[in-house]
Amino acid sequence: MENADVVIIGGSAAGVTAAVSCKRRNPGKSIIIIRQEEDVSVPCGIPYIFGTLGNPEKNLLPDTMLTNIGVKIIISTAEEIDRKNKVVRTTDGEIGYDKLILATGSSSAVLPIPGIKKENVFLVNKDVEHLENMLNAVNKAGDIVIIGGGFIGAEFADECKKNRQANVTIVEKLPHCLQLAFDDEFCIEAEKVLTSRGVKIVGNDTVAAILGDNQVKSVRLTSGGEIKADIVIVSIGVSPNTKLALNAGLRISTTTGGIAVDRYQRVEGDKDIMACGDCAMKVSFFSGRPVKTWLASIATNEARLAAANLFTTKYAGLGAVGVFSTQIGELALAAAGLTERQAIAEGYDIVIGQAKAPSKHPGGMPGAVPTSVKLIFSKNDGVMLGGEASGGVSVGELINVIGACIQHRMTAYQVSLFQMGTHPALCASPIAYQTVNAAEEAVMKLG
Repeated sequence: MENADVVIIGGSAAGVTAAVSCKRRNPGKSIIIIRQEEDVSVPCGIPYIFGTLGNPEKNLLPDTMLTNIGVKIIISTAEEIDRKNKVVRTTDGEIGYDKLILATGSSSAVLPIPGIKKENVFLVNKDVEHLENMLNAVNKAGDIVIIGGGFIGAEFADECKKNRQANVTIVEKLPHCLQLAFDDEFCIEAEKVLTSRGVKIVGNDTVAAILGDNQVKSVRLTSGGEIKADIVIVSIGVSPNTKLALNAGLRISTTTGGIAVDRYQRVEGDKDIMACGDCAMKVSFFSGRPVKTWLASIATNEARLAAANLFTTKYAGLGAVGVFSTQIGELALAAAGLTERQAIAEGYDIVIGQAKAPSKHPGGMPGAVPTSVKLIFSKNDGVMLGGEASGGVSVGELINVIGACIQHRMTAYQVSLFQMGTHPALCASPIAYQTVNAAEEAVMKLG
């Protein structure tokens, strides 16, 4: 039987980050990663296989980032955790551990509708062979239907239109695409770009059935309409992979379906097991209640927490803030924390500050694009609750700054006096810097 100081089950974003972080903090410890896949796809890059990248091989996590620091990779399936004897039983043998990290990730959620198992109906799985088959089907399709208008669905639609003449339709049960992450004005902005690129959006509707013999031919909508489809892509979210943990007697959250963990990523009832990533339960930064926020950025944060607390309890997690970003065509959109809609639903009395300015200064600089920022503050104490931005690629990092302000519970007054660095070719003018000006507007409303 092979043994290691640390065994990690799962080799995607959380598993890899846990291994690298653990090795940095504990260079003398032996680490083994057990994973099923020969090759591991970058989860967030999957839609771009179908346009920008062109094939799954360009979207792989390199094993060298592990092997070069002495982490051993075992390609096998973990079938059982024997907690009493501290052993993981795999299809190829047993591996003993001192500490165990569960990073088993998630799987695509499946809709319980007739026809879901027909040929050319694809879930968004991370398996490379599956993605190759999916790409071949997309390349041959004249009519593509995407169920779900969240980040992955919208990105798939945009990518499927690149270098193809296919008809692409998104079916979304909410009034707008991206509505779980953005307020309506940002959703509408994204939808205008999608429709300008030839994507049809059917909102406030769902797919009642997938039609055809063995292979999909069309989808029937709940509203009664029918849309022709050579291929259907199902992108409605994920479900945590917790069967291994459940069989080992670990508690699973009935609210989120994730493995129950504390703020240190320790599982309940076993001091030698941690869990992180999509398989682990998450709580809101704002309310402390369980939330279903599955992001690679949260997964890697939890992985670093697990590694830091593996042998000595050091750092408690803050909870999930939720920092999102995407790009549709040339339009980038990003959000952090609570939207206006979510803040109101949580019971906050809020104040909003908004600002818009070119991304470079003066506005005539090459590549300058209009960039909008919306900030949400608590009226009670002025603390920032959330922020949204749209514009060019710079909003991807701008939202990280806003996310940091939220995590440190900065007030509108503090953000309005934020000292920024700017350059004509890189940032908005210091006079019109959107985050500061949006905060200053909120300060005036707060009095």
